[in-house]
Amino acid sequence: MTRTRLCAALAAALIALVVPAACWASPAGKVVIAQGVDPSTLDVMNQQETPASVVAGHIFDNLVERDQNLKIVPALAAELPKLVAPTTWEVKLRKGVKFHNGEDFNAESAKFSLERVKTPALRASSNFRPIDRVEIVDPYTVRVHTSKPWPTFVSIMTFNQPAMYPPKTYAGKDSAFISKNPIGTGPYRFVKWAKDEEVVLEADPGHWRGAPKIKTVVFRPIPDDAVRVAALQNGEIDVAVNIPPHLANIIANHSKLFLSTAPSIRTLQLMFVTHEYDAQHKLVGPYKGPTVDKRVRQAIAYAIDADEIIKGVLDGKAMRTATMLTPLHFGYDPSLKPIKPDLAKSKKLLADAGYAGGLEITLNSPQGRYVRDKEVAEAVTGQLNKAGIKTTLRTFEFVNYLNNMVYPHKAGPVWLIGWGTPTIDAETVYAPLFRTGSNLGNYHNPDFDGMVDQAQTQMDEKQRLALYHRINKLWIEEMPAVPHYQQLDLYGANKRLNWKARSDERIKAYDMSLK
Repeated sequence: MTRTRLCAALAAALIALVVPAACWASPAGKVVIAQGVDPSTLDVMNQQETPASVVAGHIFDNLVERDQNLKIVPALAAELPKLVAPTTWEVKLRKGVKFHNGEDFNAESAKFSLERVKTPALRASSNFRPIDRVEIVDPYTVRVHTSKPWPTFVSIMTFNQPAMYPPKTYAGKDSAFISKNPIGTGPYRFVKWAKDEEVVLEADPGHWRGAPKIKTVVFRPIPDDAVRVAALQNGEIDVAVNIPPHLANIIANHSKLFLSTAPSIRTLQLMFVTHEYDAQHKLVGPYKGPTVDKRVRQAIAYAIDADEIIKGVLDGKAMRTATMLTPLHFGYDPSLKPIKPDLAKSKKLLADAGYAGGLEITLNSPQGRYVRDKEVAEAVTGQLNKAGIKTTLRTFEFVNYLNNMVYPHKAGPVWLIGWGTPTIDAETVYAPLFRTGSNLGNYHNPDFDGMVDQAQTQMDEKQRLALYHRINKLWIEEMPAVPHYQQLDLYGANKRLNWKARSDERIKAYDMSLK
C-alpha cells in the first residue's frame, strides 16, 4: 500500500470513529402521534389552529422558526431577516433546497408564498395585512415591502401560515386543491389523509437539514381523553397530547411511558359577542343580546371561580392569568392580578344592567381540543347557574365548531376558546381576536383599535411595551373576554422515544429518535 493510500485509509477509519453512525443511517421506524382533533385543512395558510399547524409543520418549512428554547432561528432564510428601510425587510434565502416534487425553492417561491398568505379570503390573512408587496432582488434574495412599520415581522414569520409553497405547482390553485395536495420543503412528504382517521407522512431523505431519523409519522385524531390515554397505554400510539391532569401520575409511573410537561403559551377563556359581523367580517352593528352591555360581561366574570376550576377539574395543573397574555408574552404586565369571584358584585352588575331577575345565556364550547375542555365548560356552566345566570351549554366537535360557529361569527353570545400563537407577542392576541374587522373578532372599540394600530407600527420596544400595558388595562375594563388560566401542557409518550415537550405546542418528529 502506498503512503497516500495508507493515509487515506487511516483518515477514513478516523472519521468512522468520530462521526456517529446515525449520520449514515436511513430513516427507520414509525411513530404515531395522537392529537385531540383532526386538522381542518392542510392548506396551512387557511387555518388558525394548532393541530393543523402541527401536521403541516412537518410538510412545509418557514423562513424562520423557533428552536426548542423558543429562540428565533433561520430556517429557509439563510440568516435572520434584516430591516433595511423603515418599511422594508430583506431576506436572504437558503440555496440548494427543493420542494418534494422537485421544484426549486428560490425567491419566486418566497414572493408567491408571502403575497398569497395575505389574501383576504384566507383565514390567516389578518396577521399578514401589513405585507404590501415582495420584491425579488436576485434569485435568492427578496425584500418584503410593508404598508407601515412592522416591528413583529420576524416573529410573525415563525407562524406556520407563511410557509413556503411551490409557485409553479400552486399557481391558480384554490385552497381545497392545496389541502389535498400539500407540497413543501419540510422533513416529511405527504402520503395520505383519511379524514377523521389518520394523516400519514414519510421522511424526505433529501431534506436540507439531513434525513429525519423517523421514517413514518402518523397523526391520529382521538378526541376522547380516556380513549387517547388507553391507546397510549396499549402501545397503539407513541405520543398523546392533552393528558388529563388526574391521569398524569398514571402516565408518569407507567413502566413503558413517560410524562413530559411544559408551561404553555396558550390561555383558555370565555369570549363575548359585543358586536355583530357579517360573513366577510364587516361590522354590522351592536349585538342585540345581553353581552353588548359591559356590566353583563363583568357580572359573568365575577361569577366564575377559575381557581376552583383549576383545582377541581385540572388537578391544579394550570396557572391563573389576568389577561390572555402569559408571562412568556411580550406585552405581559406582572402588576396586573386576576379578578377574584364576587357573587354580590356580579348580582349588582346584573341589576344595574336591567337583569335583576336573572339572565339566560348559551355557552358554546369545543370538545376534545383542549385539556378537559368539555369539563371546564361544564364547571363554568354550573358556576354561572349558581349565580343566577341560567346557562345552557352546547359542545361541538372542534372542526365543526370552527367552521360553522367561530369563523362565521355564530358562536355567541358566549363561547369558549383557547388561544396561543408562536409569536408569543400581544399583537397576535389582540389584533386577530378583538380588533374591528378581524377574522375572529366580535368586538368593537375605536379607542382599542387606535392603540392596537399604534402598537403594530411602534418600532421602539419600550414604547411598544408601554402601549400594550395600556391596552391590557382597557381590555380588562371592557371585558370582551374572561381569561381563565394558562395551560400546563401535559404529554404522554412511549419510553422508546427521545423527545420532550415544547411550550409552543409544536410536536416535531424531526427532533425525535428511537432508542
